[in-house]
Amino acid sequence: MSDSDRVSTGIDGLDDVLSGGLPRNRMYLVQGDPGVGKTTLGLQYLLRGQREGERGLYITLSETDEEIRAVSASHGWDLSGVSLYELSAAEQLLQTEENTVFPASEVELREIMTTLLAEVERVGPTRVVLDSLSEVRLVAQEALRYRRQILALKQYFAGKNTTVLLLDDRTSEQGDIQLQSIVHGVIVLERLAPAFGGERRRVHVSKLRGVKFRGGYHDYTIESGGLRVFPRLVAAEHRTEQVRDRVKTGIPALDDLMGEGLARGTSTLIIGPAGSGKSTLAVQFAVAAAARGEPAALFTFEEGLGTLLDRTAALGIDLETHLRSGRIMLHQIDPAELAPGQFVHLVRNTVEHKSARVVVIDSLNGYLHAMPDERFIVLVLHELLAFLSQRSVASVMVMAQHGLIGSSMIQPIDVSYLADTVVLLRFFEADGQVRKAISVLKSRAGNHEATIREFALTREGIYIGEPLSRFRGVLTGVPVYVGGRTELRESADDRST
Repeated sequence: MSDSDRVSTGIDGLDDVLSGGLPRNRMYLVQGDPGVGKTTLGLQYLLRGQREGERGLYITLSETDEEIRAVSASHGWDLSGVSLYELSAAEQLLQTEENTVFPASEVELREIMTTLLAEVERVGPTRVVLDSLSEVRLVAQEALRYRRQILALKQYFAGKNTTVLLLDDRTSEQGDIQLQSIVHGVIVLERLAPAFGGERRRVHVSKLRGVKFRGGYHDYTIESGGLRVFPRLVAAEHRTEQVRDRVKTGIPALDDLMGEGLARGTSTLIIGPAGSGKSTLAVQFAVAAAARGEPAALFTFEEGLGTLLDRTAALGIDLETHLRSGRIMLHQIDPAELAPGQFVHLVRNTVEHKSARVVVIDSLNGYLHAMPDERFIVLVLHELLAFLSQRSVASVMVMAQHGLIGSSMIQPIDVSYLADTVVLLRFFEADGQVRKAISVLKSRAGNHEATIREFALTREGIYIGEPLSRFRGVLTGVPVYVGGRTELRESADDRST
């Protein structure tokens, strides 16, 4: 279907879900409970038509002219180019009281439809929004009469070269099913209320004849300016020519441990207990990229900007300079307020429009809490990591394990199989001091050291020591020193973790 055979909804993300927009000159149903944004969507649809030189008509049966214009004003829209027609309840009542022979519902429904169609003939619109069908359903009273009236509307508009949106608040499930069988397509808006945090909204297209649309649920928000839809990410749609070279981490010993540094197009998971230095190590990857002149993006769910800058400055890591230059883009994420699809869109935007070459997510624990349904976090991550891989972006994820020392530490969700490289940080005790160790458990990108090295955060930055060849059981947190010359630093005086 060519672009000329489509009409834009006025919402770029929704047009993307619809594979370019709605087929022209058809009737569509927009369903959703009160407050999901049906009226806003209808206004965006008409305003888009106005910008393209098409005449629009908004017919309201349940809201007043003043209420519709108040919604428009809240988004900064001017409705002067859109025809707005209000059929007030008082007018309907007067029409009913004049009838003394026929059933009131039959006369009232006929009078309403006659009045509405007369207004359509007068305006001659290309786009029409009817808000809402719940009023028509109540007036019709009977399901058969209601269905016949919708069929009559469909036949009327079929010869008018008009694309119609019918808004419905789903007050009757029986009516909803009947309606879906009549119209050309169905768009369903939903609102979810989690136990804590802001409400989540999502949209899905349950029917669209003759069009291969993107199925599933897509998050959306209502902002100043209208609805903003974030299409579900499908990594297979973003294949590009990939680059598989390696980039340095800025620490020679760490490059040796990981097998000549980070490989582009791969994902690295840093896991370990709280306070072991995971976030600092992840920031080092972003700083190293910025020092090479490559843009990097840092998404942090837990740590505030002030704390992050103070901590990295104390370790000799110059994060602030790169933030000021724009080489590192820092995004502080509030998991209670951000929908998962919105976060994925934010990551995509930094890669596609701001050319980020390294993406750091700190941490997956915070992202897990942002998900309305934790069962699907692995699938969402899989698509996101596959997208970053196809864009030759090196991605780094941080995940905290529960527990501090010992082999019984657990992680909230197993995503290690999704990562190409897994870096493990551990606490261990030696010489009466708490120390840290680092090791690479796996790397699909090539050979890596199988050694366990001491890891420390000092005033001069990250320290990676020699392999701990004189110890046994470091990963358990309770090592045994087997004698000989020790490879440990003289002091474990870490500045920060």
